Amino acid sequence: MSLSERVAPHIPYLRRFARALSGSQASGDSHVAATLEAIVSDPSIIPEGLDDRAALYSVFLRLWNSLEVNREADEPRPDGEAGSVDLALARLEPQARETFLLTAVEGFTAEDCRAILDCSPEAFEALLDEAGREIAGQVATDILIIEDEPLIAMDLEALVEGLGHTICAIARSREEAVRAARTGKPGLILADIQLADGTSGLDAVNDILTSVEVPVVFITAYPERLLTGERPEPTFLITKPFQPDMVKAVISQALFFDTKAHPRGAAA
Repeated sequence: MSLSERVAPHIPYLRRFARALSGSQASGDSHVAATLEAIVSDPSIIPEGLDDRAALYSVFLRLWNSLEVNREADEPRPDGEAGSVDLALARLEPQARETFLLTAVEGFTAEDCRAILDCSPEAFEALLDEAGREIAGQVATDILIIEDEPLIAMDLEALVEGLGHTICAIARSREEAVRAARTGKPGLILADIQLADGTSGLDAVNDILTSVEVPVVFITAYPERLLTGERPEPTFLITKPFQPDMVKAVISQALFFDTKAHPRGAAA
């Protein structure tokens, strides 16, 4: 397979990434074109050990970050079609924006992201934390945790608070969860599936969603109970045992891209 054939399927996704990164489709496309020209001119710049898509993004970001203007925080200058998400993205610090987009929008794993960004696990975690804190500064909210395992609930609580959010309640049963949602008005729900009293976190969430619209992240050791293809499947799903970085990224993604997420203290 030729180099052009290997790269071509990934160009639309790189254009999406470049547009979100630059705030303008025209600017993003110009950087994508420059990346492709550089690869054609010198194929050896493609890093070894990565799949074609990750390698393409790696080259793009290497060229992107070679321009000093792209490494500096600036006022957002999105194009005329930009919405609130574009404006919010533009307010993130440059490296934090890259990290968030690679994980939340492009769906790269933490391992791929570290390779694309050419950074250590510690540096990647710091960038992801920074992105989470900056996003929380824009959409900080109260979070309801539905989890029957105390240690797991404590871990989730620490992750959530580390991102700048607060916990409105930790519920261990369906009844507790519904009651907590009615009184606490959460802006996000983190829900386990199998609860201690034999009830289902899924049923608790369905009960809650009859009266309030709120983004939900399911964290479960039983993903097959949700990924059946027989009913609407969840947008945000994390499998236990989970990686803290993944939880942080998905929480930020759920709040950042859900237009119904409301700031802490706002009316539901």
